[in-house]
Amino acid sequence: MADRVALYLQDAHSLPDAIQYVKHAEARGFEAVWQAESRLVRDAIVPMAAFAATTSRIKIGSGVINNWTRNAAVIAATFLTLDDLAQDRIICGIGAWWDPLAAKVGIKRDKPLLAMREVVEVTRRLLNRERVTFHGEFVHLDDVELDVVHGRKEPRNVPIYIGATGPKMMALTGEIADGVVLNYLVSPKYNEMALEQLEIGAKLSGRSVLDIDRPQLVVCSVDSDRKKALDGARKLVTQYLGQQPHIMKASGVSQDLLDEIGQVLTWPATEEQIEEAMKLVPDDVVQMITASGTPEEVKAKVREYVASGATCPILYPLGDDVRLMIDTFAGGYSR
Repeated sequence: MADRVALYLQDAHSLPDAIQYVKHAEARGFEAVWQAESRLVRDAIVPMAAFAATTSRIKIGSGVINNWTRNAAVIAATFLTLDDLAQDRIICGIGAWWDPLAAKVGIKRDKPLLAMREVVEVTRRLLNRERVTFHGEFVHLDDVELDVVHGRKEPRNVPIYIGATGPKMMALTGEIADGVVLNYLVSPKYNEMALEQLEIGAKLSGRSVLDIDRPQLVVCSVDSDRKKALDGARKLVTQYLGQQPHIMKASGVSQDLLDEIGQVLTWPATEEQIEEAMKLVPDDVVQMITASGTPEEVKAKVREYVASGATCPILYPLGDDVRLMIDTFAGGYSR
């Protein structure tokens, strides 16, 4: 069986360029493309629709939307529409979002586990074409169904994956989701905790961790010039050290370094702050949580993530030559 591999895109490229990268990835045998929606810059749905309309085989996932700013009925209607465009190729990836961004736009993320459970349950039931009445703490539906008048009325094959990081959300994912989107900028060792928690949750629903798909975001900075590749990843690593320290701490980054970075970066960080903070981030931290270096080095690092439980690396290309990264993994990563 060929190695599974997927592409991850954020907002570094224009949409016309992103479409061409996705088409190239499809031609080179990539299984899926996942479109980010994290910062307030590019939503996931419009690019997903563009990718769906210009490809014929590759799967298209949201990596990830959040469960706070669209209600469950809107999420279900949106992904039914995407499935109309690319039948059986759409994946709904959903996450719990993050602060301070959520707080800055007026979202108070109380009881994130309960909120996620309710949204996933109701979204799945609606996509299954059920008529739903549900009165939870976060989701309230009164005799609601997806009102399909024209087109396919059957249940939709849209699996739901949760982008989980902490142990409690990971266990919930094992219990209720079809898959997990394991986070990036974590070390392979982080996956040990993730799989343990997924197994705990899976047992609650009569499953095993082996029943849960486990694709993993992996930052990939590849260049024949090793230093250039490492420096290319350092900027992103630095931003996440400042913006999402919970992810960094889960990866084993020292609290001392997180505190030092936090003294330099605010949110949103200025370019000058990022450049200054980058000087504090050593090569070993970059290499611990990214696949950076020559083509041989990045493939070796990806193998570490797969050996640690990831089922499909979702490669986040850094640098100008996205096609080089795609071509590097076109034949897989096993050798």
